[in-house]
Amino acid sequence: MNKLKIFNIAPTIPENIQFLERLSMNLWWTWNSSAQNLFRRIDPALWYRYDRNPLELLFHVSQERMQELSEDEGFLSHMAEVQQQFYESVEKYTEDTIPKDSIAYFSLEYGIHESIRIYSGGLGILAGDHLKAASDMDLHLVGVGLFYRDGYFRQHLNNDGWQEESYPANKLQYMPFEKVRNENGEDLTIELTLPDGLVKAVVWKVKVGRTLLYLLDSNLPDNRPKHRDITSRLYGGDREMRLRQELLLGVGGFDALLQMGYEPKVCHINEGHAAFLNLARLNHFMVTHGISFDEALEVVPQTKVFTTHTPVPAGHESFRLDLLKPHLEAVMSHYEIDMEDIFSLAQLPDKENRDDSKTELSMTVLALRTSFFANGVSELHGRVSRDMWNHLWPKHFKEEIPIHYITNGVHLPTWLTEEISLLLERYIGAGWEKSDFNGGESKAIDGILPEELWHAHEIAGSRLIATVRRRLQRSLEMKGAPAYEIEQAENVLDHKVLTIGFARRFATYKRANLILKDMERLKKLLLDREQPIQIIFAGKAHPQDERGKQLIQQVYGLTKDPELRRRIVFLEDYDMFIGERLVQGVDVWLNNPRRPREASGTSGMKAALNGAINFSVLDGWWAEAYNGKNGWPIGNGEIYEDQEYQDHVEAQHLYNTLENEIIPLYYKNKNGNIPEAWTNMMKESIKTVLSRFSSHRMVKEYQDYTYKPALENYNNLISNNLDQCKKTSKLHAELLEVWDNIKITEMNTDSDLSSLRVGDQFTVAATVFLNDISPDFVDLQVFYGPVGPMNTLEESYTIRMNLEETLGDGYFKYSNVINCTHAGRYGFTVRAVPRDKSWKDTMPGMITWADV
Repeated sequence: MNKLKIFNIAPTIPENIQFLERLSMNLWWTWNSSAQNLFRRIDPALWYRYDRNPLELLFHVSQERMQELSEDEGFLSHMAEVQQQFYESVEKYTEDTIPKDSIAYFSLEYGIHESIRIYSGGLGILAGDHLKAASDMDLHLVGVGLFYRDGYFRQHLNNDGWQEESYPANKLQYMPFEKVRNENGEDLTIELTLPDGLVKAVVWKVKVGRTLLYLLDSNLPDNRPKHRDITSRLYGGDREMRLRQELLLGVGGFDALLQMGYEPKVCHINEGHAAFLNLARLNHFMVTHGISFDEALEVVPQTKVFTTHTPVPAGHESFRLDLLKPHLEAVMSHYEIDMEDIFSLAQLPDKENRDDSKTELSMTVLALRTSFFANGVSELHGRVSRDMWNHLWPKHFKEEIPIHYITNGVHLPTWLTEEISLLLERYIGAGWEKSDFNGGESKAIDGILPEELWHAHEIAGSRLIATVRRRLQRSLEMKGAPAYEIEQAENVLDHKVLTIGFARRFATYKRANLILKDMERLKKLLLDREQPIQIIFAGKAHPQDERGKQLIQQVYGLTKDPELRRRIVFLEDYDMFIGERLVQGVDVWLNNPRRPREASGTSGMKAALNGAINFSVLDGWWAEAYNGKNGWPIGNGEIYEDQEYQDHVEAQHLYNTLENEIIPLYYKNKNGNIPEAWTNMMKESIKTVLSRFSSHRMVKEYQDYTYKPALENYNNLISNNLDQCKKTSKLHAELLEVWDNIKITEMNTDSDLSSLRVGDQFTVAATVFLNDISPDFVDLQVFYGPVGPMNTLEESYTIRMNLEETLGDGYFKYSNVINCTHAGRYGFTVRAVPRDKSWKDTMPGMITWADV
């Protein structure tokens, strides 16, 4: 019985509705509500039973129902409408038109739909939204990731409320995956050499609208069990397993692209997990183009984008050298790169100063060193990241650390409830979700009738409560709960009560229990007869996070309190479906991490998009978005050294705001009427997201600020048999060797700096010793700005100085003018930097400051 021959029997679909099968094989349907409604129309009960997965739905629909649908004029008309939309959005753009030099986007996880369980949370869902927006924008981008047979864990709470994990296998037969074949029609296979042997992986192709996603899968009979497990679980296993996953993603993923005929000119890695891509890419340039390591190092960073996603130090991946070295030796056995070159990129100590059992290679440092374009995911996170990593550029002013920011955004059609989407189409016009937001669209949203917006929100709220009740009943049945308890779940929550949502990973810094700090005060709010509130919690703790599990247990215990069980709910097994229902249906979205540990917080964007009002710590995106009219802050953004005191202060602020502002506003004029003041805040929330926090805006910024300039760099460096690359590398090496000879020997001004007024100007002059370095390769800059009480610059400006005179013997005189445009206390100095900005910003950077 061990050698069964497996076969599948697909449903027989009548010819005139066979488009359903084609549609189910492209994840475009996940962000088209009409397509989803078409599948739901087939059999609503089966649609939800099978996690809204159209392939599984079609496998289980009876042949009689199929025949009925093929003769149903209403269904056929609906299908024809969807088919036309699908053609216009996807099918008229064939795969043959996708350039082989597309941007390659690498991520360890992708959240595209709850039925494709290869994601854990925000990082993956952001990657999924990135692919969807790229499809909408016809951006030539391909995704690379891993296919996890068991995916991320499913969460179950036992009768004590303790989180338990299970890993049911993904049902590959119900996933819209196609094997990639080589030119001989065989499975395309990549190989990766590890210390304990050769690993093979096949490649699956997933269509995400016009965007293609390629997933590597090592679960093959030819591989030994330990190698098959590399793509078994997302974030599962020990450090060795994680290392192998990241090698397969970065090195194997790049090899897969090459085998498929791609030659990506620009690569983008979503977090540091894929930083090993640089090993493969550096070697590829060296072997393919016959260039040196240093020459390849001119091309790779200037054509690479790195997005870092966490301000939490523990979230940055690193590997001990005694684990890493044997793996790199195996993977790089046929490479032309020396392993010590890789260690030098990651700024590891020299051999004699390293302890392999203690020294770790940081994937973030490796990614930063090999990415000219690096960014955080909100303005605040950009600042925090520059602070975290400023030691890598010791000569840089902190604000000039080359880590910028592109604030995350959310894919509007995926997350917006259909009812509000129709309202926006009516008031703004068709195509609103792809257009640039302007003043006219803002006025159009202001013109939405309050009763229309409130009614749309009520429908979403009703859907949410129905989902909560079904989920609770199913969970109780699985626990073997008594019948009366299952029946009681039919009455949890109330459609007319202010509903607060809190859903995210249960990590301690996210403080799920902040609202529970004063239970007596909270009870009064929950049980108030006239103006009560209710709270829905959801989220998973990492399997090894005991304290996170304790937080879940604390919340779960409240749901068993006879007084509170109708007002507090914990939803198990948080996934994209629960997330969608919550952000669409709650009234208030609660988020209270310890600032500044929230990098972005896209769930708050999704909630605001649907008219839920954010009540959040001024962290991540909310620090940019809050304007006094679209929600409420928790605290004032101050950070205290004593975390317990900070929790106390912000908990009091939370309760006070609920009692004095949020609850009264929600219930104002609500007895049978529309709460107009509340709907005005809903409109302001919607406008906030549409104007600044969509994934289309985000991807456009990546395109304008990283992809396009990176592509220009590639074309410039590769042209004429890499002549420019070789010249650039040679000049860089020569300049680096003699840079320390540069000295700024004199700096003076032509004015009394103590008597300046607004409107005045003065000249700064400096003498610099360049030795044998040509002034063509060096810029002298005035570096100035307002200073604080400690005589340090609070912000900075630079003015390029003009070469005034060649003094001889390697000395040159420069000068320029500073205009006094604003009153204040200022400081300035002079510095020398390479004219090529990439050389200035390459770790640790070539900068010489005046010391006179």
